[in-house]
Amino acid sequence: MLTVFFQKLSFVFSDENLRQRIFFLLSGLVLFTILRAIPIPGVDAQGLARFLESQQFFGLLDIFSGGGLSNFSIVMLGVGPFITASIIMQLMTVMSPKLKSLYHEEGEAGKRKFVQYSRMLTVPLALIQAFGFLTLLTREGILPQLDTFGMVTSVIVIAAGSVLLMWIGELITQYGIGNGVSLLIFAGIVASLPGIVAERLFDFDPGQIPLYLGFLAVAAVVVFGVVLVTEAERPVPVTYAKRVRGEKMRSGISTYLPLRLNQGGVIPIIFALSILLFPQMIFEFLRNVDNAIVASVSDSVIVFLENGWVYAGIYFALVFGFTFFYVAITFDPKSIAGNLQKGGAFVPGIRPGEPTSEYIGNIVTRITLVGALFLGAVAVLPLAMRAITGIEALAIGGTALLITVVVVTDLIKKIDAQITLREY
Repeated sequence: MLTVFFQKLSFVFSDENLRQRIFFLLSGLVLFTILRAIPIPGVDAQGLARFLESQQFFGLLDIFSGGGLSNFSIVMLGVGPFITASIIMQLMTVMSPKLKSLYHEEGEAGKRKFVQYSRMLTVPLALIQAFGFLTLLTREGILPQLDTFGMVTSVIVIAAGSVLLMWIGELITQYGIGNGVSLLIFAGIVASLPGIVAERLFDFDPGQIPLYLGFLAVAAVVVFGVVLVTEAERPVPVTYAKRVRGEKMRSGISTYLPLRLNQGGVIPIIFALSILLFPQMIFEFLRNVDNAIVASVSDSVIVFLENGWVYAGIYFALVFGFTFFYVAITFDPKSIAGNLQKGGAFVPGIRPGEPTSEYIGNIVTRITLVGALFLGAVAVLPLAMRAITGIEALAIGGTALLITVVVVTDLIKKIDAQITLREY
């Protein structure tokens, strides 16, 4: 096993094209690290730190921005606006037949145009989120009162930082290896780990050693489970009919169609967090308005969402629902059945066409149910541990661990695929 690993590692560094892709990926991550360290002046650092400690969802945003929010950097929004724009566009495919046709039926050109619409939507979302953050932090006394020019300049700089990260992520996807946006989130999580570890060491209590050991044991089980579910496949047997090519008769071939148990990967988790955090940010902003009714309602909603079990229940439901939603959008059984029929293939015992589509669709629904339940359970498990132990970092660390494992697993598979391609 180790021999194969070192052989592939040596191949990575000996192949020029693969080496350039990895170098481009690392260069993008280094650039992201530099950007998140460039602060916007005038912020009360200690006040911002206290504010982030008291707000769980802002703490999660800080992790996903790689500490950009705690540093009040020009990339404090991270790739959040682009993810939110992607979610909105995916939701629009359900309501708009034109967008659905663009995404599913017009091939790569249609998907490129669909992504372009997501990029365009990212800009106004980034401007709105930047204005909301600045207004909220100003009302909390963390930022000095900004005049119109200062507010407009800061909003433009912060929104431009988010758009820049989106561009870097897409360049990594195109010229590097793996999904660039997911890798930037991964880099943000990894960048925040030293600070979390240092904080835990500073507040170390020998009496909590059993809790930390238990957390490490659960983390090991979660890593194993995530890798197992991510790699699990349900094979659907497929047989190709005999064909006549020229004067030769070619016999049929039996193979299988691999259906992944967790086809969504890390996307449902990111979608769920974005949907969960965005309304909280809005109500956090509205709780400080002058209108007593709006402030009272917003305060009640925030208190309701800060209840650990309510938060965990909504989080589980969102992860569960988005897993099915993402699979329904990205996987089309009718298209699969049509391609099999055009290629002269069929599932043994199932008629081609609509019956094959229904058969594959039923299988996908069943395996997605298992994957969605697993993802939802793993997502809320750290929240339950926090409710039991009272340690805040466990909740944030668990979500970060889940995303990290899925992204690293996907990156390893992409590198292995590139190695296999070049070996052939």
